[in-house]
Amino acid sequence: MVKIFSLAIVLAPPNGSATILTSASDLSSFSFYQRGSVAEFISFFTKTVSERTPQGQRSSIQENLYTAHVYNRGGAEQLSAVLIADQEYPVRPAFSLLTKLLDDFIGKVPQATYKTPAAISFPEINTYLQKYQDPRQADAIMKVQQELDETKIILHKTIESVLQRGEKINDLVDRSNELSMQSKMFYKTAKKQNSCCVIM
Repeated sequence: MVKIFSLAIVLAPPNGSATILTSASDLSSFSFYQRGSVAEFISFFTKTVSERTPQGQRSSIQENLYTAHVYNRGGAEQLSAVLIADQEYPVRPAFSLLTKLLDDFIGKVPQATYKTPAAISFPEINTYLQKYQDPRQADAIMKVQQELDETKIILHKTIESVLQRGEKINDLVDRSNELSMQSKMFYKTAKKQNSCCVIM
């Protein structure tokens, strides 16, 4: 099921901590007792990905069954926009939505109010959250914004992407002094078991 859980506009100075200026979320798919914890995680994840995405870049960061799409516009406003959705939400409409959201926010909210997020009124974020639950709604935006075709999108999927070129996780496990022989054998056996059961 394609679902957006959260949209946020974040003040993301290059060498400082991020501040959420406005946000909207739809946590109805979580149980009542989970919603508080999920909201805290979303807030933490939103700030973290905003701080770690360099200005002028777009990134998609996968965490378990969820993907955070972040566009750190930078510039004079030092703003980024973050969309947290399930893995099925398409990348192109996500970034089109984030670009449109930032344009609208910058046009309607004076930069002087960024210092007091509680004073910011931007109810349009709730409309965006509801309207773009269907990614086909963002396709109209995509047609207008072809710049996305030329933008490099960085997708961090697994630990393999963190490793240096040519370095394999198996080599790291073999070289690790911190792992006992039993842990190394467990890793190799689990990897072998998982690789034999691929269903096509």
